[in-house]
Amino acid sequence: MEKLEHIGIAVKNLQKSNELFEKLLGKPPYKTEDVEREGVRTSFFDVGGIKIELIEATRANSPIAKFLETRGEGLHHLAFAVDSVKESIEELSNKEFRMLSDEAKPGADNKMIVFMHPKGTNNVLVELCEERKG
Repeated sequence: MEKLEHIGIAVKNLQKSNELFEKLLGKPPYKTEDVEREGVRTSFFDVGGIKIELIEATRANSPIAKFLETRGEGLHHLAFAVDSVKESIEELSNKEFRMLSDEAKPGADNKMIVFMHPKGTNNVLVELCEERKG
């Protein structure tokens, strides 16, 4: 893993959370995006080269809705940049880490992503993300 790419924070209300973080950081999010496949709306703040991603559920059966229901707002995941999600899945699986899926899928901010099972990472959800080419 090359670097911490972003920190994902689950929020109940993206608009209110954007206002809060804009006040905290002194600047607005640089991007807001819907990821229909995952049932989420996201916004991104750049803080010294590391992004903060705020994530709001757009449907009741999305993973973020379930997370908010059981855990409430707060830290959802740490995302690390990798050169190849496919190679990282293979490498980490060989080291006995479990993935939540066998293949990468399109995520927000022009990334291909996969999540590692949090039971193998001290209950921290870890995302691996690769910049999409083209």
